[in-house]
Amino acid sequence: MAQQLLLLLPAPSRAFSKPLPSPSPTLASLSRRHHVSFSAAARRDLLRCGMKRLVAELEIAKDKQPQSRRANGIFWILLLNFGIYVADHLFQIRQIKALYLYHALPTWYQFVTSTFCHANWNHLSSNLFFVYIFGKLVEEEEGNFALWMSYILTGAGANLISWLLLPTSSVSLGASGAVFGLFTISVLVKMSWDWRKILEVLILGQFVVDKVMEAARATTIMGQSFQVNNIAHVSGALIGAALVFVVSRIPFSSNDDSPKATKDSK
Repeated sequence: MAQQLLLLLPAPSRAFSKPLPSPSPTLASLSRRHHVSFSAAARRDLLRCGMKRLVAELEIAKDKQPQSRRANGIFWILLLNFGIYVADHLFQIRQIKALYLYHALPTWYQFVTSTFCHANWNHLSSNLFFVYIFGKLVEEEEGNFALWMSYILTGAGANLISWLLLPTSSVSLGASGAVFGLFTISVLVKMSWDWRKILEVLILGQFVVDKVMEAARATTIMGQSFQVNNIAHVSGALIGAALVFVVSRIPFSSNDDSPKATKDSK
């Protein structure tokens, strides 16, 4: 009969039945800290890359935008008006009086120089306020040379018409002939046949004209009194409109260094 051998093995030791020890708290905290620091560094790198890309895109967009003209000529006109006023009224240099337009015996340069002369501070400040507003618009739209030509031609033209129509005892000075010329030019060069623009002109035009008429003064000395020269106002505006009409009829080639060509090429 086959014998069955019974192998008796000793019971397993309790030392092997214990669970494996867990990692030490120091190693776990180091692992978590390393993971957190790596994530923070990655986020900082992504944020830095995103900022660099945004700055690069803004620089490209800035380069693509057309550069607007810097309005410098208008400040020279304001400075010239102010300097002549200081020399005339504060330092009382008598030679400045020769720049006025004397209707009895005018000199050719007085038709231009009288547009830079003013009778008093209110006369100067009110005129220069509108010269700055409308002159800056003209210079930004048409350029520095066009601003100077507009100021001189409209102011001198208004003085010429005033000399033809006013009594010979009159003396003219003031910039409001040029003010109304610049006002007309600034409106016409920006005007389009868009119905919204036409509506704006119809609603605001009369108000603006009344305010300009009220504040801008072309002073004429008659006897011992100062009188507002409305002839200079109207003639300055008409000459400004005529300048816009004449210049708009001049053909400019694409290679010309005209303000319009320069603006369109940007």
